[in-house]
Amino acid sequence: MFELRIKTEFSSAHNLRGYQGQCEALHGHNWYVDVLVKSPVLDSIGLVLDFKVLKSYTNEIIGKLDHVYLNELDEFKAVNPSSENIAKYIFEKLERKLTKHKKVTITKVTVFESLRASASYFNEDQQ
Repeated sequence: MFELRIKTEFSSAHNLRGYQGQCEALHGHNWYVDVLVKSPVLDSIGLVLDFKVLKSYTNEIIGKLDHVYLNELDEFKAVNPSSENIAKYIFEKLERKLTKHKKVTITKVTVFESLRASASYFNEDQQ
């Protein structure tokens, strides 16, 4: 099995509804995103997937999250824009984009809201 990892980042503001603490107030983060994909095979030139393709897909997804108030996005009106829910959002959007690439599956997305605090989302069946 082969695995690729890319890292990227975005900045945005949010607040956690119902938190009953400081995070219920509007605040921002410089979010760091770690994406893992895997494949049992390589393509004809020895790649799982071109890094620039994976970066392009990921940046297209997080571009919608960059420099916005996350709570105002349709995706986060019913659920809190927590690190956990942001990781799941990115995972699911990226999973759809990767269907074009047979044998390449997303393994995990980790979202860091600081250098010392992160949350991950993964499909347990794929671990």
